[in-house]
Amino acid sequence: MIVEQLYTGCLAQGAYYLESEGEAAVIDPLRDTDTYLKKARQNGATIKYVFETHFHADFVSGHLDLAKKTGATIVYGPNSPTRFEAYHAKDGEVFKLGKVTIKVLHTPGHTTESTTYLLMDENGKNHAIFTGDTLFIGDVGRPDLAIKGDLTEEDLAGMLYDSLHTKIMPLEDDVIVYPAHGAGSACGKNMSKETTDTLGNQKRFNYALRAQTKEEFTKAVLDGLTKAPAYFAENARLNKEGYEAIDEVMERGDRALSPDAFEAAVNETGAVVLDVREAQEFAKGFIPNAINIGLKGQFAPWVGALIPDLKQPIALVTPVGQEEETVRRLARVGYDHSIGYLDGGFASWQQAGKEVDAVESISADQFVQQYTQGQVVDVRKPDEFAAEHVKGAENLPLDNLNDHMAEVSKTRPVYVHCAGGYRSMVAASILKARGFDNLINVEGGMGAIKKTGQVPIVNETPAHG
Repeated sequence: MIVEQLYTGCLAQGAYYLESEGEAAVIDPLRDTDTYLKKARQNGATIKYVFETHFHADFVSGHLDLAKKTGATIVYGPNSPTRFEAYHAKDGEVFKLGKVTIKVLHTPGHTTESTTYLLMDENGKNHAIFTGDTLFIGDVGRPDLAIKGDLTEEDLAGMLYDSLHTKIMPLEDDVIVYPAHGAGSACGKNMSKETTDTLGNQKRFNYALRAQTKEEFTKAVLDGLTKAPAYFAENARLNKEGYEAIDEVMERGDRALSPDAFEAAVNETGAVVLDVREAQEFAKGFIPNAINIGLKGQFAPWVGALIPDLKQPIALVTPVGQEEETVRRLARVGYDHSIGYLDGGFASWQQAGKEVDAVESISADQFVQQYTQGQVVDVRKPDEFAAEHVKGAENLPLDNLNDHMAEVSKTRPVYVHCAGGYRSMVAASILKARGFDNLINVEGGMGAIKKTGQVPIVNETPAHG
């Protein structure tokens, strides 16, 4: 028996490859399916099933492409109508994979179709559960994404409590928990950096599983939930109704454009210029009105949060050699309309004598000397800001920045910072594109500011006990 977690840090997402006696299954695959196909081919195995735990909202799953390329059966649990061919299993139904067995446990709560898959070894012993977004390490799935009709988030939280207490917690403590996400995902609020654990440990340490009553559980899981990213609903729809083949998306987006052709294409299509270089490189020079979202951070989720229309044409500026990777990572969250990339990267734009822009960027030591002269904008999340922030700073979280432009000064210097420098440059690029020319990015963010020891820091986190 082979059980392998294939974890993608950018999306904080775990897919799973299972194999026994030459038969394989993939659980919650990413849209780019080459990894799974390669593993099966190397092992001489046939992918028999693609199991989906639910209609994912934070990424486009690879179920359709993987089934088309292998002939595998797509399996969902109950309450999962689709517009493509799939097998909709009943609660308690079992599937054989070589010498092992996979049992369907319908666990609604995160969504109404959410399903956990229980893996039993060749001796019939419960070995592992693939919990999707029902149970994470340190957390449970948010119950506010599938509200329909008269169904409320409290209703879904109650369903989730029942699912956990009747289907999952009665299982043995040594059963391994394999969730769909880890820390950094917007599908929960308190996920651990660990990506797997035993169920026994989760019973002891997961705050949600320690709740004594349904009312206590509901209050705990709903408290502090932030607004879901704008692209979630559209990704869920694509996973339910279908989408364009990944090979076609890659062919369209992986197209080299000369500086003149790039400029013409942007003007003709109204494409967003998305520059995925690191913040420090972007600050030195970029195409006017370009948005910077670096590949080395949580690239895909930030694209999803900040470019609300999945059909928006996108023209790419990437480090040379990372063009194809960028198109692929956009497609993972449903951004299928890349029109091409700048051939030769930003250097070719400069060499062509095209107009360039820049963002002033200063060190934390320089910030110490200047910041009282202007507005300090902290683009971290509200809980980060509450824990500690520069006295007098204003919290305009990056994911809601588009709604708070009026709060940014156009007359005074605006010092923008985050935790380490990634999000602040994203914010600066968005503000710059909106006509703010008084921006100053603080390199190293809050971490560097604190190290100076010369800036008053405020803590607004409520005391407990």
